[in-house]
Amino acid sequence: MTTHQQDTALLGSQPQPATSRLGVDVPDSRGRTGLDQVGRDLDRNPDVVVRDVEVTSDGWHVLRRTTFDHRRSDGTWETQQRETYDRGNGATILLYDLAAGTVLLTRQLRYPAYVNDHPDGMLVETAAGLLDDDEPEVAIRREAAEELGVEVGDLTHVFDLYMSPGSVTERLHFYVAPFTAATRTGPGGGVVEEGEDIEVLALPFDQALTMIETGEIVDGKTVILLQWARLNVFGV
Repeated sequence: MTTHQQDTALLGSQPQPATSRLGVDVPDSRGRTGLDQVGRDLDRNPDVVVRDVEVTSDGWHVLRRTTFDHRRSDGTWETQQRETYDRGNGATILLYDLAAGTVLLTRQLRYPAYVNDHPDGMLVETAAGLLDDDEPEVAIRREAAEELGVEVGDLTHVFDLYMSPGSVTERLHFYVAPFTAATRTGPGGGVVEEGEDIEVLALPFDQALTMIETGEIVDGKTVILLQWARLNVFGV
């Protein structure tokens, strides 16, 4: 470790003054403390030294402002600040019926899309959800049952992607799996107590692809999985 790194590492590790702030030294509504400590121990990249982490919003998810030193490619150091939105990691799944040539998708209100110029905020998507401390396979089986009413059997893990790495920490685990009428054991629709109101859509695969072209499907994870299935499942 260089002298610069040693100095800044010591600075970043110094005890912070008491703030009496929820989520920092007082439990928030989810019982969390120490939210300002995330990232302070990062040392995997010798060109990045974390100086300070501030919690700027401690709602259900957490917004942090991190100050760090970054060694540029020319060897010079500069101090930067970045805000990161931490909502946890998630998983998504595309269910397909190869014999029928259909896929099972959802439609639900996404207010952030609505407020950012989507016509009505009703997005067509693959089923998805946060891991909530579960393993990804456990979480996506739960989400498929809740949102689509399907008891998933064999799963295929496709890849893990950072969907918005400029500001959001979330890593999304992508899956595909077959479904049939026999595996649809419930109505789906989501969890009412969590404010979910989800419509289940069984669509011909060709129609789903066309909906990407027409702008009826604009959700990133859904486009990715449909295109993957085009190459690897349906062979279109």
